[in-house]
This record gives sequence, structure tokens and C-alpha cells, in this order.
Amino acid sequence: MRLASPQVDEFLAFAHQLADRASAVTLPYFRTPTPVDDKGGRRYDPVTEADRTAEAAMRKLIQERYPTHGVLGEEEAPRMGSEPYQWVLDPIDGTRSFITGIPLWGTLIALNDGQRPRIGIMDQPYTRERFVGTPDGAWLNGRALAVRACTDLASASLMCTAFELFDDQGQRQVFREIADKARLVRFGGDCYAYCMLAMGMVDVVIEAGLKPYDVQALIPIVEGAGGVMTTWTGADAQHGGAIVACGDHRLHQTLVAQLAPCA
Repeated sequence: MRLASPQVDEFLAFAHQLADRASAVTLPYFRTPTPVDDKGGRRYDPVTEADRTAEAAMRKLIQERYPTHGVLGEEEAPRMGSEPYQWVLDPIDGTRSFITGIPLWGTLIALNDGQRPRIGIMDQPYTRERFVGTPDGAWLNGRALAVRACTDLASASLMCTAFELFDDQGQRQVFREIADKARLVRFGGDCYAYCMLAMGMVDVVIEAGLKPYDVQALIPIVEGAGGVMTTWTGADAQHGGAIVACGDHRLHQTLVAQLAPCA
């Protein structure tokens, strides 16, 4: 099911409403003393009341407007819908940045039409930046975005949220080999890294261990700006896992050939 233009306009307008609702919840918590819980697991996995309340607020709005749509979010159990449409939500992507007062976090909202994510928003209410991706393009606060050409890794800027994302020695080794050849390597970007790629400021993002709600909103933004975002094997990125995004499709092909054996 591919969205027709009137549907894109309707669902995008609603996605903006979801972003506004989440912003009203999250922003008052930012840079204030906020209790932080650890979800547990192998690594520290923080969650705050802002995460939980923002997702609940968005889910409530979806239930009121589109009760037949499904919802997949980070903080609550999935809700199946009677239609193929599914809203994919991450109320605060980059909670570590959020709890340390660094504005490298954002609310991720995607609409999946049952085949792939067609609409994506990354909203950063503190900096008042809203990145949008649709089948028609990608924008930051209404300004069109475009990736930049970069075929040579030696000229590339590479981003990754954290080296700890790579679970095994093979993944860590191949990332080091690629990073050693890049012109510039930066860590800690979370969703911002992909948006900077769409903006033409970054050339490559390589990560692993991602969930569907980490990536689905970002795929339409990256692709709408002319970039490419896949798994390390070149497959569909919407289910998460080990992900590589590039502004230049030629560099992407080169990196997939190197990454695939370690996926």
C-alpha cells in the first residue's frame, strides 16, 4: 500500500500534532532534576517520566484520531490495528543526552503503511528544529534538505552514537577499520547524526543493535534528502539491527561490501 498524495498530507499534518503534543510533555523536563530509572540489561538503559508520559500522550492522540491504526513504541507494548498503518514512536531518542542536559535528543515519529515507513519526523523542541521526511523529499523547518556527494571514505565524516553498540569482536573490528580511514569520526549523535547526514553535514552513520523505533522515522528523512539507509548487508533497515546510512550511494556500496561479513 503506497500512500497517495492526499493521504501523505493528512498523515503528515497529524504527525506534526503528535510532535507538538510530545514537545509539550518533554520540554519542561529537560535540564531539570528528573528521576531516572534503569530498564536493566547488559548496558545502562535510562528512562524518565518524560519518556513514558510523552509516549502515552501520543498514543492517546492516535487512539482518538485513528483507532484502527497500530502503534509500536519504545515504552509500552505494541498495539495491533485492524488496518495496515502503524505509528512507530520513540518519545526521546537519546535519553542519555536528555538526562545530561545535552540537546542531542529528539522525538521520533514514523508512519508505516504496512510495507515500510513513508513519513518520518525528528523533532527537537529545545532547539526548535523539526526534520521531516516524506516520499516527496525532506525538510528542516520547511527548508529542503539534500545530502552531499562523497565517494571517498578518506574524505568522509563518520558518526556513531557509541562504540558500545557493537556487540561482538567482528563488528568492533570492522568499525575500527572503517573509522581509521575516515577523515573525521564523531560519537554521541543518536538521531541527530542521521538528520545531519540528510542536511549534508555528515557522510556516514554506522551503528548496531538498533530497534525499529530507533530507525523508522529517520529512513524517510535520509531517503527524502537523497541518501540511503540499510542494514550492513544492504537489506531493508526498518526492522533495526546493524545499520549503515550514507549520503552518497556509491560510498554506501563500498561500505556494505566491507560490513556485510560482520553483520
